[in-house]
Amino acid sequence: MSTTLRAARGVLGLSRPRAAAAPLHTHNQRRAKPSSKPFRPDSRQWHSTFSSVNPEEVSHFNSLASEWWDPHGSSRLLHLMNPVRQDFIRACLQSQPDTKASRLRDASLSYLDIGCGGGIFAESAARLATTKRVTAIDPTPSVLAVAKAHAKKDPSLSGKLFYQQSSIEDLEVPREPCDAYDIVSLFEVIEHVDEPGPFLERVRPFVKPGGWLVMSTIARTWVSWFTTNLVAEHLLRIVPPGTHDWNKYINEDELQRFFLDKGWDSPRVMGVVYVPGLGWKEVRGGEKVGNYFFAVRRNG
Repeated sequence: MSTTLRAARGVLGLSRPRAAAAPLHTHNQRRAKPSSKPFRPDSRQWHSTFSSVNPEEVSHFNSLASEWWDPHGSSRLLHLMNPVRQDFIRACLQSQPDTKASRLRDASLSYLDIGCGGGIFAESAARLATTKRVTAIDPTPSVLAVAKAHAKKDPSLSGKLFYQQSSIEDLEVPREPCDAYDIVSLFEVIEHVDEPGPFLERVRPFVKPGGWLVMSTIARTWVSWFTTNLVAEHLLRIVPPGTHDWNKYINEDELQRFFLDKGWDSPRVMGVVYVPGLGWKEVRGGEKVGNYFFAVRRNG
């Protein structure tokens, strides 16, 4: 369920005002053009009938399954982003004052990759010497079949990487906090979820106390609409039309407020832009414009 590509942002130099911030809410419509309406509050908690799986999104990414592991195809920018993902997670772990040096050397870290898509991040995480186990889930059957087939090409992944066709609602919640995961990742996922608030609440028990929830997404600005919807999808055709819904984008201050209200630790945020020929680069303040990484640690 991960989104495919991201086009260059910031380089275009647009300076239209950001959409107003508000608490995370329910989104129900896919529109080609941005609305002036901000997010509306959604105070509902997750319940047994809630589902984060949008059939339109599943169908869309099913159609892209065969291109997932082509580094020059429609997933090219995801392949280029993957090293930045790993660097960001490493920085989060090293920022913990109580992290023992041995944890950054020994195979002790457990990952849950939600919306793993074809497995670009899941495979790379499983290959790390510090990784004990990676569980990767996705509700999209064709994409998950591609992920499993590709993983079989590398015998070293056996016993470390486990794929499961599932949504987060259908995944069994850890019985004890110690059975949860050190790192839960949501890379290019949250902007494809209709109800991000209840979805993030459902994710919470899968993060071990002291563990990290790490994600990447896009700010809801006029610049991001211009670059991702108009330029990337319709003018340059870097990604297939329909990949992005601007109205589902989430600003980093909305995420910060959501997690602080829920009692999580102070978040880490890193803005990034894609520079043609150079790849993804960290840009201070980039989270106010387009793509950004966001991580928050669960308090014990």
